[in-house]
Amino acid sequence: MKPIRLPEPPSPKVGAGVADIFEGGVYGVVRRAVVIGNGFAGSENQSIGLVRALGLADKHVLYRVTRPKGGINEWLHWLPVSFHKKLDYIIRQICGSSRLLLKSRGRRVMSLPSENGGTGGLSSVLEADLKQIVNMARETSEKDGPLLVVASGRDTISIASSIKRLASENVFVIQIQHPRTQLNRFDLVITPHHDYYPLTPQGQEQIPRFLRKWITPHEPPDKHVVLTIGALHQIDSAALRSAARVWHEEFAPLPKPLLVVNIGSPTGCCRYGADLAKNLTSSLLSVLVSCGSIRICFSDRTPEKVSNIIVKELGDNSKVYIWRGEEPNPHMGHLAWADAFVVTADSVSMISEVCSTGKPVYVMGAEYCKWKLSDFHKSLRDRGVIRPFTGSEDISESWSYPPLNDTAEAASKVHEALAERGWRLRP
Repeated sequence: MKPIRLPEPPSPKVGAGVADIFEGGVYGVVRRAVVIGNGFAGSENQSIGLVRALGLADKHVLYRVTRPKGGINEWLHWLPVSFHKKLDYIIRQICGSSRLLLKSRGRRVMSLPSENGGTGGLSSVLEADLKQIVNMARETSEKDGPLLVVASGRDTISIASSIKRLASENVFVIQIQHPRTQLNRFDLVITPHHDYYPLTPQGQEQIPRFLRKWITPHEPPDKHVVLTIGALHQIDSAALRSAARVWHEEFAPLPKPLLVVNIGSPTGCCRYGADLAKNLTSSLLSVLVSCGSIRICFSDRTPEKVSNIIVKELGDNSKVYIWRGEEPNPHMGHLAWADAFVVTADSVSMISEVCSTGKPVYVMGAEYCKWKLSDFHKSLRDRGVIRPFTGSEDISESWSYPPLNDTAEAASKVHEALAERGWRLRP
């Protein structure tokens, strides 16, 4: 009897129709993802944006690391999450239901912030449970393949690294935003260039010598660190085309050019107040003649001392519309239909989103920023992506630049890292 010869496996270059058995089996095919968030829209949108770019938008589950809330807990966010929860439990046992310590409870937590005009298909999220996620990764890997875990934000570092440690053979863990130390706790770290500002000559000059060993990172990025220009997000050409259709009825009739103004809030690295509001108002009044219409949006953290000045000076102007937080959020419509943007300098996420459109972006208040945020602005100015907003601009004059494409580029690096491990994505 002649020996039976099995056919050679098809070449990967053939394209569609290649059976999983010839490419590592189900185990080597990533079909699903877990996103671990911290309750902040800027962080969670980065993770969801990456998952979306990887083609797993409808095949992910969102968990959230939650902290005790209310009363004294609002002053304890500098503590590690696990210690914060233990301390809260101990204090409650001692003090009972003191009004000072009141907080909300429950396994299910708030709905996903809709900063990008949507919730990623999720109406609610679950509190992150390490044991549950690890067991799911282990028990379902043979049937459903490995699990992609994407986390972002300081509060998620501990649980993401623990998942990697306890289920390393069943997961691929990506940490977005620099975890500061022990990067080998993750399979991939995605973080902006400016997180390494402390290592630059300028950064070193700003750190007293006796503090340098406490300022992280201490070493340049290694091969499993992916560097971006700005923050990841959910904005791409497909999302903008969809938003253009959804918001056509409201925005198409507006006089052109349309200038969209996004106002954030002061941060530790970008402190400002009424002085910026007055300068911004004066500059907007100066460019009003070259604008067909202006739409102004405040973030939910914009101080009243800033918003009140702008509303008082511009609220009655027939060319100006001020969004006051009512639903639906027009953010995606603004990105799709605006001819130019003015944004305050405080938010990397907000600036990154508008710079992904390729439209003129003017930044207000960069002079108030310091440390790595100042370095971020400089990198964008050097690339010709942003310009300072002075009030002398002609908004009808258009200019362009290569749009930021950080999310897609980071997704490409994820594909490469998975391939090195012998895995691949199957959206």
